[in-house]
Amino acid sequence: MTDKTTPSTTTLARTDAEWRAALTDEQYRVLRQKGTERAFSGDLWDEHRPGAYRCAGCGTELFRSEAKFDSGTGWPSFVAPADSTAVATRKDRSLFMTRTEALCATCGGHLGHVFDDGPRPTGLRYCINSAALKHEPKD
Repeated sequence: MTDKTTPSTTTLARTDAEWRAALTDEQYRVLRQKGTERAFSGDLWDEHRPGAYRCAGCGTELFRSEAKFDSGTGWPSFVAPADSTAVATRKDRSLFMTRTEALCATCGGHLGHVFDDGPRPTGLRYCINSAALKHEPKD
């Protein structure tokens, strides 16, 4: 895993009250307060239909079903974003450890974390909270 922050986020100009009104309580907790849902509790960890995974905060396409795999962790996991500029990363030193945080590059919402224990071709595992995503099934 590289040690750089990429790409940058452009936070949408919304007040805290606007974010609270636009999101469910759980989406707000995850996206705006950097929360984590319990393993195997989200709606999308076992989703297998083809389609796109969009940010629950702003609708940006973040991941595609072709990049999703079963990591056995209880969270939706992907080998790569839909576009290299869709997901930003930065160091996260919370909880007395160093991890790589994944954020929506459009709205700055917390998505989850990226680990270097994923399958080929990238070797990465984007471990994403279901509450941060909306699945858009392919017709």
